[in-house]
Amino acid sequence: MDARMLYAQVVQDLTAGSTNRFVDRAEAGPVEPDALRRIAGEEYRIILSDRRSFALLASRFPDSAQLFLALASGEGQALQLLMPYAEAIGMSAADLLGYAPNAAAQGYPHHLAWLALYGSRAEVSLALLANFGFWGGYCERFARALRTHHELTEDQVAFFTFFASLPPGFEDAALTLLQTGLDAGDDQEGAKTAARLMQSYELAFWDALPTP
Repeated sequence: MDARMLYAQVVQDLTAGSTNRFVDRAEAGPVEPDALRRIAGEEYRIILSDRRSFALLASRFPDSAQLFLALASGEGQALQLLMPYAEAIGMSAADLLGYAPNAAAQGYPHHLAWLALYGSRAEVSLALLANFGFWGGYCERFARALRTHHELTEDQVAFFTFFASLPPGFEDAALTLLQTGLDAGDDQEGAKTAARLMQSYELAFWDALPTP
């Protein structure tokens, strides 16, 4: 199957279930400070894990090493951008280090780590392609909500605006990897499942933020 057609089909299939209740709430008005702090604490752990996962993918798929090393580098940039947000909502570097993560919020990096170890080219690339657009959209909306309802500055929301757009060259490189995998016989249904799970873990992250 053509990689771009498969990508479009999966995004269409996932869109109906992509409602982000937490971001919807954030757009309507201020959210509780504890939830804002949870984002920083959970993301700190996620970034560290994802950076390792992308580095592993670069070693597993050397033909696409440039793609995955760029993503790993992006996680390093994101780590630096997270600190101004954390400080704005009352968290220090020590607080981030000592934060106790929520299992429900950490499904995403665990799934990515599994894909980095065991996933096929099609599974990895389709999961990232399908999810990055949703993640970027949520980040863009949340950054706007933080500026509007919490009076955060552009520097303080830069972590979220950084992710609001796809990394340069990402889509073409990931589509090339997906097509390579499909042409080599990677399981198409398995790739769809990987993408569906990735988006489910994405939403689970946001759902884990409000106070129970």
